[in-house]
Amino acid sequence: MTRIAAVSGVVAPHRHTQREITDMVARTCLPKGSDRRILDRLHAGARVDTRHMALPLDDYAELRDFGAANDAFIAGATSLGAEAVAEALDAAAVSPRDVDLLLFTSVTGIAAPSVDARLVGPLGLRPDVKRLPVFGLGCVAGAAGIARLHDYLVGHPDDVAVLLSVELCTLTFQPDDGSPANLVATALFGDGGAAVVACGARRPAAAGPAVVDTRSHLYPDTQQVMGWDISASGFRVVLDATVPDVVRKNLADDVDSFLADHGLERQDISAWVCHPGGPKVLEAVEESLALPEGALDVTWASLASVGNLSSSSVLHVLRDTLTRRRPPAGTPGLLLAMGPGFCSELVLLRW
Repeated sequence: MTRIAAVSGVVAPHRHTQREITDMVARTCLPKGSDRRILDRLHAGARVDTRHMALPLDDYAELRDFGAANDAFIAGATSLGAEAVAEALDAAAVSPRDVDLLLFTSVTGIAAPSVDARLVGPLGLRPDVKRLPVFGLGCVAGAAGIARLHDYLVGHPDDVAVLLSVELCTLTFQPDDGSPANLVATALFGDGGAAVVACGARRPAAAGPAVVDTRSHLYPDTQQVMGWDISASGFRVVLDATVPDVVRKNLADDVDSFLADHGLERQDISAWVCHPGGPKVLEAVEESLALPEGALDVTWASLASVGNLSSSSVLHVLRDTLTRRRPPAGTPGLLLAMGPGFCSELVLLRW
C-alpha cells in the first residue's frame, strides 16, 4: 500500500495583509477613477487575512505582458520548487538519488524545459529519474497528483515518487480588468508550493498515512465553470458563480458512493482534508456533506493565513492536519479537491 512519507509546504517571499493587496489590486486592475466599493467588499468577504506573493507589490504594475509574467513564474517556481522538494525529502529521510518519479503540476505558468527538468541537477536527482509535468488540472491537481503517485507506485512497489506543486497565482492577475471573476480571483489567490514524498508497498514502512484508494469524477456540461481564457496578456480567469451549486448537486453522492465501496460512511471519517476554494465553496462542502462543526477548521485556517494556493492548497491542509491535528492511527480520512473540468478528486487515506 502506498505510504505518504512526508509533506512540505512553502510560500512565496513577500507577505502582505489583505488590505495591502486590495490597495495594490485597485491600483493595477481597476481603471483610474473607477468605483472600488465592489472590490473592497469582495476582498473583505474572502475570509483571507494575509497572503504571500512572488513579487514585491509595486512590481505588479509593471507586468503588462504574458512574457514578463511567465519569466517571473519560471524563476519563482524553480526557486520555491527546489525548497519544497528538499524540505520534503529531508523530512522523509529519503536521498534525492532514491527518487524514481517526479511529478510536477502547476496551472499558473508554462516552461519548456519544464520546471521539474530544471530541478533535477540542483536537487541531486538521478539523470534517469522519470518526470511527468502536468498542466491544466488547476485546484484539483494536489489531490489528483497524490492519486497519480499512488497509481504509479501500485505498479512499482519498490519505488519512491515525489509530487511537486507550485502555483504563483498572483502573476495571473489582469491589469485593467474589473470583471467580477478577476476581482474574486484577486481576493482569494496567493502564491506557494508543496511537495509530497510517497513510497511503494515494498519500501521500508513510512510513518505517514496510507493511500487506500482514489476516485476521479468529471461532471458533464461544466467546462465553462472554471479555468482560463488564454489571451495576449496571459491567463484570464474563468470563475462562474455557479461553482457552489455544482458542489451541492454532485459532491455528496460521489463521496457516499466512494466510501460505501469500502464499507464506510461519512461519520467514519476522522479528518476531512479539503481544498480551500473560498468561503462559498467551503460552505457548500459543509452543507452538502452535513459535516459536523469544526470538521474543516484546518482548511478555514489555511485560507485565512495564505489564501487559496490552487493545487498547492490541499497539500498545505494535509501537512497541517498531520502536524497539528493528527487523527487517531488506523482511522480513515478523506482528502478532496475540485477544479476545472469541472471535476472532483477523492483520496481515501488511513492514518
